[in-house]
Amino acid sequence: MGKHWLIILFLFGSYSIQAQKQLVAFNDSCLYYEGRILFHDKAAELSWPGTSVTIRFIGNELSATMVDSDTADYYNTIVDGKVHSIIHVGTEKKKYKLVSGLTEGEHTVQLFKRTEWDKGKTLFYGFELPPEARVLPKLAPKKRKIEFYGNSITCGYANEDAAGQDRWYGYFENNYEAYGAITARHFDANYSCIAKGGIGIMVSWFPLLMPEMYDRIDPTDSLSSWDFSKFTPDLVVINLFQNDSWLVHKPEHEQFIFRFGAKPPTETDIILAYKKFVSSIREKYPNTPIICALGSMDATREGSPWPGYIERALLQMNDPDIHTLFFPFKGSNGHPNVAEQHKMADQLIGYIEKTFGW
Repeated sequence: MGKHWLIILFLFGSYSIQAQKQLVAFNDSCLYYEGRILFHDKAAELSWPGTSVTIRFIGNELSATMVDSDTADYYNTIVDGKVHSIIHVGTEKKKYKLVSGLTEGEHTVQLFKRTEWDKGKTLFYGFELPPEARVLPKLAPKKRKIEFYGNSITCGYANEDAAGQDRWYGYFENNYEAYGAITARHFDANYSCIAKGGIGIMVSWFPLLMPEMYDRIDPTDSLSSWDFSKFTPDLVVINLFQNDSWLVHKPEHEQFIFRFGAKPPTETDIILAYKKFVSSIREKYPNTPIICALGSMDATREGSPWPGYIERALLQMNDPDIHTLFFPFKGSNGHPNVAEQHKMADQLIGYIEKTFGW
């Protein structure tokens, strides 16, 4: 009889300890999200690069329960403004320890998606805190918002890979160290990144264009629609045309054939396509300044016609609040590494400060 009571007491004690764990559900009002987030009944879905969720608390550790659709998705754990660790999310729902051993006092932890949506989409169920921890009200809304539309450069593709490698694996991609995220942090701005490696305005390396994707909340669902009234940025930055600049010269590629048949687009076609896309952004955000950027890969090399196509498209639009910024060609093959991304950010930050007085 005594053994039975011991077992019962042990089970009860274990249950009590578990029950005291503080669970903060994905939809709790204390959480601060950035980026386009799709909310399901039981979890938030993080797809776009740079999407994040932040919590403030008093306590010494924090865990998160997640599951991913793929095996190539990675997250940064940002503790009190500094990168603490990288979390590799798997396809089995489980609890991940984000940080432990924190000092006494208030802490802020951000779970930040390093990778783009083709590396995986994550269901985030919520955080878990120790019994003695105290959850604090969520961060105050940031005063500024910046939205980026781009390709692999904006995603941060291979920016942490070894020199000359430029590999596609999610492990080497870190959107946190891409020029857009760096710029947003500089201005303490809410960050939205609508980007995908290989995407173009007229033609991509796969059967999807930015004009077909830019207005989705779920990038993989053609029927999903983002409510633009939920997020009105103070600035939009567009960095597209790098992939178009390659693919319009590849008549053998299946996507060239799919988009153009046997005849490549003319200069007039290229200019019109760019004008049409920027006009669609202007329609969504009638009062937001737009920077039309390009670079720092070879679409801005010396003699490239692609900056000129952008300038001619914007000249036709005659909109005084649409601007151009061309990042110089970095002078080597492959995608910008972290140092080159920071150079891009420095140029963009300087331009924003000078042009808009931020």
